[in-house]
Amino acid sequence: MNSESLYIKGNFGRSVLPKKPNETMKIFVAVFIGSLFGFLVGFSFPSLSLTKLNITSSLICDFSKVGHKFSSNSSRNIRDALPSLIGSRNNSLQSPNMTDLLKIWVPSNPRGAERLPPRIIANESDFFPRRLWGKPSEDLTHKPKYLVTFTVGLNQKNNINAAVKKFSENFTILLFHYDGKTSEWDEFEWSKRAIHVSVHKQTKWWYAKRFLHPSIVAPYDYIFIWDEDLGVEHFDAEQYIKLVKKHGLEISQPGLGPSNKGLTWQMTKRRGDEEVHKETTEKPGWCSDPHRPPCAAFVEIMAPVFSRDAWRCVWHMIQNDLVHGWGLDFALQKCVEPAHEKIGVVDAQWIVHQSIPSLGSQGQSENGKAPWQGVRERCRKEWAMFQNRMSNAEKAYYLGKGIDPSNFTSH
Repeated sequence: MNSESLYIKGNFGRSVLPKKPNETMKIFVAVFIGSLFGFLVGFSFPSLSLTKLNITSSLICDFSKVGHKFSSNSSRNIRDALPSLIGSRNNSLQSPNMTDLLKIWVPSNPRGAERLPPRIIANESDFFPRRLWGKPSEDLTHKPKYLVTFTVGLNQKNNINAAVKKFSENFTILLFHYDGKTSEWDEFEWSKRAIHVSVHKQTKWWYAKRFLHPSIVAPYDYIFIWDEDLGVEHFDAEQYIKLVKKHGLEISQPGLGPSNKGLTWQMTKRRGDEEVHKETTEKPGWCSDPHRPPCAAFVEIMAPVFSRDAWRCVWHMIQNDLVHGWGLDFALQKCVEPAHEKIGVVDAQWIVHQSIPSLGSQGQSENGKAPWQGVRERCRKEWAMFQNRMSNAEKAYYLGKGIDPSNFTSH
């Protein structure tokens, strides 16, 4: 027997002739083309399984038909290797699709949190202190419904002490310290429960923009943002809230009682015969529309009170670099509708504006001017800047809508 002859035992029961080199090449070409065809089919239909396409069984069948040209070991090796080759190809094509499917992306989530599942997102916070032990669900035995903030210096601590006593346990007390002195307030028992924030020489609107974000104060129905120089002998916060709710006020302030100073606008002057008033008569020429500031839809910035929804709008309107808040009083009307019905002054609960220029002393003397003069000049400049920004923003909005704002009077 020729040593180069090849025999295969099988169902055919006969031997084959010696193989030739060109036949071997043809077989390898056929195997290569078959593998390439399987790859292309798998690439075109990545979601279909091999059992559905019946690729493996048909290829094995084909190889058994030509098995008489190979040794039993070679045929077995090819049959064993090919399905795993095709399977690995298929898995490598399907894995990226599965990875993409498992990726979380929720466009309606808050910006930056799109990759989180919606139920884990906590987009609100609060000022409620919590324990360092025990169950979180048992931390809060009482949740205040309202927030009052005062921007203070230590020189006014007795005035603030009197004011805080007018607010019940339903209020969170938050003090913004512009003079950096906080521990000195510990002589008052309520101060130990209050929240203290201290940054040197900053105004209440600087603090409000940075620490009273709507998502932080969301638990509170009403937010009081008050100055430190207010006399509160005739004021009760709980009664004030009742009147605000009764008359549907979203933005309000207590009426200003009799004083030789501190009264600029007729709108904020207390009326002795009413619970609340929402409009007034000003000097001739001051009000082009009786439903607009300063004859209506107007409160001052010394002692404003905002509902949660109104504050969400006002906070976005406060400019980050304009720290004195001048001009806000005339623009508050833009945050509620109809403004002349939802903005008003509460006469039955009133205060006295003492007009203590404590913030002026926090300025700096320049060009021979007293510190308070520099502060006042900045206030006036900010008012003009705010008005220009609002006017330009409204013009840009209307032009974007294809409306020429010069054809009408802006509201």
